[in-house]
Amino acid sequence: MTSGAPYLLIDAGNSRIKWALVRRDGTQIAAGALAHGGADEPDWSKMPAPGGAWLSNVAGENVAARIAALLDAHWPQLPRTTIRACAQQCGVTNSYTTPHALGSDRWAGLIGAHAAFPGENLLIATFGTATTLEALRADGCFVGGLIAPGWTLMMRSLGEHTAQLPTLDANAARGLLDADTVSDPERHGPFFATDTPRSLSAGCTLAQAGLIERMWRDLQDEWQVPVRLVVSGGAVDEVTSALKVPHTRHDSLVLSGLALIAAESAMDHDA
Repeated sequence: MTSGAPYLLIDAGNSRIKWALVRRDGTQIAAGALAHGGADEPDWSKMPAPGGAWLSNVAGENVAARIAALLDAHWPQLPRTTIRACAQQCGVTNSYTTPHALGSDRWAGLIGAHAAFPGENLLIATFGTATTLEALRADGCFVGGLIAPGWTLMMRSLGEHTAQLPTLDANAARGLLDADTVSDPERHGPFFATDTPRSLSAGCTLAQAGLIERMWRDLQDEWQVPVRLVVSGGAVDEVTSALKVPHTRHDSLVLSGLALIAAESAMDHDA
């Protein structure tokens, strides 16, 4: 890696690829996102050449090949590191029975969250294709997590596996939520919809919110300390519209974690 050169960070999730070019002090130079299966390409032609690329990829071999081709087209000799979860890194300890079995995106997100909220106990909720929860102690110990179907996946599954329910996409469901506002502060008592699409949209949204609220309360009861709920992901607006507990939004936990991993690697190399 070229000393002093910026890092190229790539977060390949199940729905899209996010990237950022950051300086060694963590400040961002450029950023963007690409949809899977699209013909669009990142505009890297005017960026300064990075000294290395750090990648988290949970989207499989085809996406890995696409990323490799994009990198080869711009910087063929660029050193690349695809991260994996490990037992300990950047101040975070992994309590998974098999540490490397934890998804690389979840691992990088834990590292990013621990740095963003130092000295705090955290519950990290990420609303993507899957909804994931991570419990992270203030000392950096990741004690475990949960994985559930994501908001969009939940709705699509109902439509595909039942004969009389519609298959809602995210845009249609968002429109129904906007019309109903299940978190309307003027509304008292439970929300019950009066047509099938709204019943489905609100039911899946409240199922997500109910899971988060339950685990946040359980964690505080177990630890007997305040726990900050940190939320992120593509469906964060929809799910948090129904949350009735305090929460903090952070939209770049994985990229932030990748930056810290890259910085630690550079320090080890320089030493």
